[in-house]
Amino acid sequence: MNVVQLVSLLGAFLVLAAFAGNTFGWMNNRSASYQLLNLLGALGLGYAAVVGRQYGFILLQVTWAMVSLVSLARLLPTRAHRQEA
Repeated sequence: MNVVQLVSLLGAFLVLAAFAGNTFGWMNNRSASYQLLNLLGALGLGYAAVVGRQYGFILLQVTWAMVSLVSLARLLPTRAHRQEA
């Protein structure tokens, strides 16, 4: 197994872990852990897509990563604000 395949499998595992965690009620889809799993998974899968020149998959993973990153960024100020209170 080469490095690209390993990164791709790890990325898929992270995205699926977030999906399963949300589906089975182990984590909330508005939590930082959920968004971080999605972001890291999308980056791993995106890397594999870039190496393989899979343009549709690149578009999907870049969009997935951006949505996760924006969602994660929206959570961070909220958490910091709660700690101050």
